[in-house]
Amino acid sequence: MRFSRMHLPTLKEVPSEAEVISHRLMLRAGMIRRLAAGIYSYLPLGLLALRNVEEIIRQEMNRAGAQEVLLPAVQPAELWQESERWDFYGKELLRIRDRHQRDYCFGPTHEEVITDLIRHEVRSYRQLPLNLYQIQTKFRDEIRPRFGLMRGREFIMKDAYSFDVDDAAAGLSYQAMRDAYTRIFSRCGLNFRAVEADSGAIGGSFSHEFVVLADSGEDAVASCQSCDYAANVEKAESQFIAVRVTPPDPAVAAPLEVATPDCESIEAVAAFFGVTPDATIKSIIFESDLGFCMVIVPGDREVNEIKVKTALGAEWLEILAPARVADELGLPVGYLGPLNVSIPLLVDRQVPQLGEIICGANRAGFHLQGVYWGRDFRSSQIADLVQVRAGDFCPRCGSLLQIDRGIEVGHIFKLGTKYSEKLKATFLDQEGQERLLVMGCYGIGVGRTVAAAIEQNYDENGICFPYAIAPFKVALLNLDLKSEEVTAYCESLYLELQNRGISVIYDDRNERPGVKFKDADLIGVPLRLTLGRKGYKRGVLEARRRRGSINEELPLDDWAPLWSLLAELAADD
Repeated sequence: MRFSRMHLPTLKEVPSEAEVISHRLMLRAGMIRRLAAGIYSYLPLGLLALRNVEEIIRQEMNRAGAQEVLLPAVQPAELWQESERWDFYGKELLRIRDRHQRDYCFGPTHEEVITDLIRHEVRSYRQLPLNLYQIQTKFRDEIRPRFGLMRGREFIMKDAYSFDVDDAAAGLSYQAMRDAYTRIFSRCGLNFRAVEADSGAIGGSFSHEFVVLADSGEDAVASCQSCDYAANVEKAESQFIAVRVTPPDPAVAAPLEVATPDCESIEAVAAFFGVTPDATIKSIIFESDLGFCMVIVPGDREVNEIKVKTALGAEWLEILAPARVADELGLPVGYLGPLNVSIPLLVDRQVPQLGEIICGANRAGFHLQGVYWGRDFRSSQIADLVQVRAGDFCPRCGSLLQIDRGIEVGHIFKLGTKYSEKLKATFLDQEGQERLLVMGCYGIGVGRTVAAAIEQNYDENGICFPYAIAPFKVALLNLDLKSEEVTAYCESLYLELQNRGISVIYDDRNERPGVKFKDADLIGVPLRLTLGRKGYKRGVLEARRRRGSINEELPLDDWAPLWSLLAELAADD
């Protein structure tokens, strides 16, 4: 492509709307433009990068035995009502109505549609296993879209769905997809981890996220420094080490109530009593489909809502608003405690190990000192409820865990029979018995993968694209358009690069060299080739690797070193 003919509106200034590096650079490099909150147009350069990621995905999905389909984006409400997700999915589901007043949604995902398709197509075990995938636009009405393509409302996603005869076969399909995802993200040149994760609104029994490590990531990932254990902090566990607890003084029969004015936070309470936060407990009231519950965790730890939901076996869960805590339960937020409350207690497994505890007295302005588990309060519901933190012990090997930030680019799920049971998707086994299909689903955020690659690959001058997904592999810069010899050489090299299938942008603009250099760096082309009158007279072509800013001189009369250099760049990524 000739730069003079390409719509490539680069920007010198950082747009005010941009919050993270990828958003800034994609706007500055002329890759995307905002249409509405969380909705972006892809410009030619952005679409080229997107298509490169899609091609890698297609190659690896096909290699793994999956077959590509294209499913409708608009889905009838009846399917979602049949799966019981029409109401459960919440406000992220974009609901629409046609001229006949029939309800539809714009698909955020396609479990219902694919299951409906397969229940009408698959009859026998002989048609299994089956894995179908698509690359298509989705819409999720995020409450707070931000970070450009990282947290958009409309986005391009690869989603695949596997169907098997039993759990063992489904496990093989799951592993095949995990291996395919590893190859995909490796080929995209990303530094990533596959981590255990919560299944969220998709559901299922087990899932892994593929997370690109980046400081700007929204997700926190816990990983072991010694073994391969890694998990999203929503799912991560730590090794529980029991300690011997000093029993309460038999001469002290009950806790002491102490006036603690203006002490509504753990930090304020700890400072008032002159103790560290781990000598206190937090009491948080949740509401779920099962009713109210008070969750008790150590004062120095954060509650993990996903673990609370799992421990309760709840369909939905949220922290009860302070006004409702007072109005409906008669309790003062900021002074809550587990003694003498009428709702069930769910207690973190570390609480019985704390010994003497300070907690709220359930009376505004007062706390209790000298509280003990077992003597003053107890519960039969004890579980791991806290979010892991750096320095906790690995649940597998006991080494220390570390916490890194990351960007989720892919997620794979073991769905089991969740959707096949709801939608009655069955097949006949070898004995002629009707059985439910066992499913898995596998998603990749295509645009988010491009953005994540930029978050990992940039410098002060712009993007440093990995070779495999770079929109152009080579930028050819003609620094002397008035020289017939220089221009003729550049034209011949431009044609040869195209003939060899190497994507190249030829900067034939009547611009100063500095402008051309800056634009080539900004858009992240892995190799910049420059020729001017001086270089032509010396018989050399200047080559500059974008990553590392390494300069080399290549002979004009022998292109073999150039082909070797390009092969080296491709192999390095």
